[in-house]
Amino acid sequence: MSLDGAVERRKETQAGTGNGNGVVTASVPSYVTHRLRLNPNTDHKPDSYEDLQLEFSPLLFSSLERYLPPTLLNVARESKVQYMREILLRYSPEGERTRVQKHREYRQKIISNYQPLHRELYTMHADNFFVPSFREAVRENTEESFRSIMTEPSPGVFAFEMLQPHFCGLLLSEVENFEKWVHETKFRIMRPNTMNKHGAVLDDFGLETMLDKLMEDFVRPLSKAFFPEVGGSTLDTHHGFVVEYGMDRDVDLGFHVDDSEVTLNVCLGKQFSGGELFFRGIRCEKHVNTETQSEEIFDYSHVPGRAILHRGRHRHGARATTSGHRINLLLWCRSSVFRELRKYQKDFSGWCGECLREKKERQRQSVAATKMELLKREGEAPKEAAKEAAS
Repeated sequence: MSLDGAVERRKETQAGTGNGNGVVTASVPSYVTHRLRLNPNTDHKPDSYEDLQLEFSPLLFSSLERYLPPTLLNVARESKVQYMREILLRYSPEGERTRVQKHREYRQKIISNYQPLHRELYTMHADNFFVPSFREAVRENTEESFRSIMTEPSPGVFAFEMLQPHFCGLLLSEVENFEKWVHETKFRIMRPNTMNKHGAVLDDFGLETMLDKLMEDFVRPLSKAFFPEVGGSTLDTHHGFVVEYGMDRDVDLGFHVDDSEVTLNVCLGKQFSGGELFFRGIRCEKHVNTETQSEEIFDYSHVPGRAILHRGRHRHGARATTSGHRINLLLWCRSSVFRELRKYQKDFSGWCGECLREKKERQRQSVAATKMELLKREGEAPKEAAKEAAS
């Protein structure tokens, strides 16, 4: 989508916006090319689209609204929906829209037949889900309050206590109940991703709304503070799932990056040994396979109820779970705005370790070349003075 801020109006059949009787009528302008602004209107409070049946996430519309042309910010919600929808349709390939529609039908089939075990999980109950320290930090909503409950054991990796044991137990029980239903009905389900052969997509059996609230009200404030350069303040969609490791489950997970801007990873339990995460530096797509620097090496050991938050482009993997059974909740949080803006960028030195190293090397070479030029000129100056004296 174009992001130069320009708005092209269609030619009106009459000059101006009159109705032919000399009366000017208020109307929403129509556009040949629907465009967004490069910079958001941060003071604008977007509408909620939760009550509408839309092809795209309601959060996506709320996120994009701040990027609308100023003349559209305060028009009727229906007009804003139409404008943003046409933009989204233009940049969403037909094949992708077909895939999304089929997945929506697949999800609806599950939700219509699966009977939840713990219905209290399907709506957000922060007091019952989160430990008090986490709730209070998010309520204060400052970087200082967030850091007061966190450690940053490696640059860009934040660890903190998050989930109450009772919630972890309920969610584990719900996942087991869903898997039992899948086995009994022989329903073929989609696994979380191409890497994990076990686990379940939580959104597919009804937890999407609760996880939307988790992202919007709890993950996004943290991401806005710590990951603004990768769209942390504009997270608008998610992919929520659990992964399972142990005997007769996945054993380990290879080196990879996530399809997310920000990833929340929380261990739910149970008893296990091994399964450490290993991190190896943040990379853009161009540099994803470059070497790891010694300062980028970090290993993390899971603790039930404890979360880690990191950029999706932070390369990582999971070592083998050597005994027991480990289950983790993953929330891949995405920003459609960041993904669009990224198409027009070439330098990612604000977050890619290799881009930053290349930038520093260019700066070093530039400084060295400037010094050489100055030394050369200083060396030539006495020669010029000697020539003038001799003449």
